[in-house]
Amino acid sequence: MDMFQTIRRLSELNSPSGSEEAVGAAAAKLLAPFVDEVRTDRLNNVIGVRRCGRPGAKRLLLDAHLDEIGFLVTGVEEGFLRFSTIGGVDARMLPACELTLLTEPPMTGVVTALPPHLQTGEEMEKTIPLKDLRIDVGLEQAEAEAAVPVGTRAVYRTPCFRLGREQICGKALDDRACVAALLRTMELLAGRELDVDVYVLFSAFEETGGAGATTAAFGILPDYCVAVDVTHGRTPDSGKSGTFALNGGPVVAVGPNTTRWMTRRLEEKAKAEEISYQTEVVPGHSGTNGWELQISREGVATAILELPLKYMHTPVEVIHTADLEALARLLAAFVTDLGKEAPQC
Repeated sequence: MDMFQTIRRLSELNSPSGSEEAVGAAAAKLLAPFVDEVRTDRLNNVIGVRRCGRPGAKRLLLDAHLDEIGFLVTGVEEGFLRFSTIGGVDARMLPACELTLLTEPPMTGVVTALPPHLQTGEEMEKTIPLKDLRIDVGLEQAEAEAAVPVGTRAVYRTPCFRLGREQICGKALDDRACVAALLRTMELLAGRELDVDVYVLFSAFEETGGAGATTAAFGILPDYCVAVDVTHGRTPDSGKSGTFALNGGPVVAVGPNTTRWMTRRLEEKAKAEEISYQTEVVPGHSGTNGWELQISREGVATAILELPLKYMHTPVEVIHTADLEALARLLAAFVTDLGKEAPQC
């Protein structure tokens, strides 16, 4: 599998929360060769299953989410679009950003930016409130109202490209880089004998509360689950607390949102496979689908495995290819012999 091409294909599709159809169709097609069946449910979750062929086999669910943060048009004023956000958007990122509006056909817009010549010294030191920003689509009022209905969604307009030799930059790598990691995991497992049924969930709605993981897990009824998501990569301005080195390996989350034996198994497999890994202490809600998966029905044994990513929820998210490959190798080792080695409960 060409990981860069896979990530670029997924990254450049425009699918904010609630509009996962495009990326879901692409992900389902990429997953199909590695599973016995794949389907898309009512919420646009993509669910694939590789059965091990053993009667009464336990079910392992591997999750990464499809959706990305985005924007929602709420009105038009003098040809400029008012908008709100879908998911956790940082208003500091927005002035002068290029956006793709998901009209038919899609349109390009730019977020308004007051030139420094027209700002006071005080204004230059402040973030512009979201309510004061507009999207410019180059149209007059009547044209904009006709072309861009209220409720139109938008996303960052950013290509996916190589950054240096081993890093990849683009939008929506949270969490489509992890979708690619799960595809790579299933590729590594191809031909291996398994003793659990492996369900791969590419979930919808994570950025707006986890509805996709909640409903999919309820239907699958897994015995174990691993939520695979991104965590904060270290940068010069970030400090070391709560951030993790790129090219330092995947990050194993530890805390009440995880099951201790699942976490220990990840750590033991990493050591056995000589895979470098990092540890994140998560004292409460992890901010991932791990929470929704853990509390599904009567509860599910849960692990959270993370990919370091710089500049989360910006148009220029960055991951390291070595971390992605290491995460896939670790997850493949975790899956192998899970049915035999897991505690019987």
